[in-house]
Amino acid sequence: MKNSRTICLLIFIGFCQVALLHAQTIRLSFIPKYGDKAMLLSDSAFKANDSTDLEIAELKFYVSNMQLLKNGEVVFTEGNSFHLLDAKQAQTLQLSMDTKQPITFDELKFDLGIDSSSNVSGAMGGDLDPTKGMYWTWQSGYINFKLEGRSKHCETRNKEYQFHLGGYQSPNSCLQTLRFQVDNPNRIALILNVKAILDKLDLAKTNHIMSPCTEAVMLSQMVANAFKVSKN
Repeated sequence: MKNSRTICLLIFIGFCQVALLHAQTIRLSFIPKYGDKAMLLSDSAFKANDSTDLEIAELKFYVSNMQLLKNGEVVFTEGNSFHLLDAKQAQTLQLSMDTKQPITFDELKFDLGIDSSSNVSGAMGGDLDPTKGMYWTWQSGYINFKLEGRSKHCETRNKEYQFHLGGYQSPNSCLQTLRFQVDNPNRIALILNVKAILDKLDLAKTNHIMSPCTEAVMLSQMVANAFKVSKN
């Protein structure tokens, strides 16, 4: 009986070793920037230190439904694919995806935000836990993207601006699907240029979006366009 258990254990270990040999880990980095400046929010708000006199105090967003493609065909889909990225927590900006076997791919695809089916499922756990501060109510669902700070151009209390972008029901669905060509599968880094977003806004007029609306959809599209693949 003891020998049988030993043999079974050895067979199991063998299978695990084979699986590990055929597994592959894909690593993905998100790099928040303000123009060409790295944004560090861990200790304090980021200050532009230019004529805008702008501060960024919070930057959080969801990426989900991560997929890898080869010649336009999906070769890998991440299971339970929901990630909350927070510029105050550097470890959240580093993602890894484990495949069961080596794959080749030339394109990365993912959603910026949370899809409608997950929204109607109600609040969930993990990165989707409401205590993360990215959930409104069951009617409005999850906040896909959150950006907060101050600017001298804001005619608001304490010169603050707040953009909480979300909404999963038509015509105010804010979910954005992004696709990027991948030249180096061993190092995938995506830059989010927050300056490219704020430069397109007149903060004196547009400084407060806190619910699903047409403006939230338009700004979500601007956010999606602010991502690019790092060539370094």
